[in-house]
Amino acid sequence: MLELAILGFLAEGPLPGHEVRRRLGRLTGWSRPVSDGTLYPALNRLTRAGLIERRPAPAAGGGRYLLNLTDEGRQEMLGRLREPAEHEITDLSRWFTVLAFLSLLPGTAERHAVLRRRLAFVEAPASFFHDDADAPLRAEQVADPYRRGMLLTARATNRAERAWLREALGDDRGTHEPSPAPAELED
Repeated sequence: MLELAILGFLAEGPLPGHEVRRRLGRLTGWSRPVSDGTLYPALNRLTRAGLIERRPAPAAGGGRYLLNLTDEGRQEMLGRLREPAEHEITDLSRWFTVLAFLSLLPGTAERHAVLRRRLAFVEAPASFFHDDADAPLRAEQVADPYRRGMLLTARATNRAERAWLREALGDDRGTHEPSPAPAELED
């Protein structure tokens, strides 16, 4: 996801490496800080692959440079946004990276296809702390306060995300006929 985020930020315009790092930090927040030891090898891989290029920064002496997205880099980024891998749909942190740059896809239909994949995922039955033979646990059935907290948080997050996705897709079911929530995420 680091590489997609780099490509996405550079699609918005050329940036120096330190600004890419700052923007990555704002995207991932405290949950996944990006160190120089992670960022600069990724920039080098993208440069070697021809997806970005380094150009000297105008009026900035001392070896400063700007990173630019190449045409190949733009095509790579758009392809990754059009067809995110399954784990990029199901993992919330990775999904947020896709979502942060989804507006770069030129067509509404393409963006909606990605949103429909996420909606299908969040509407699928799922639960914590049980195997497939067990009935899904509801938060109110869990004695452990921390696990109950997980279930309550997941329920609220799931409900909010489903409503937003339906709204973004132009589906008014969110206010009239809500689709069923996964069992343990229901009220």
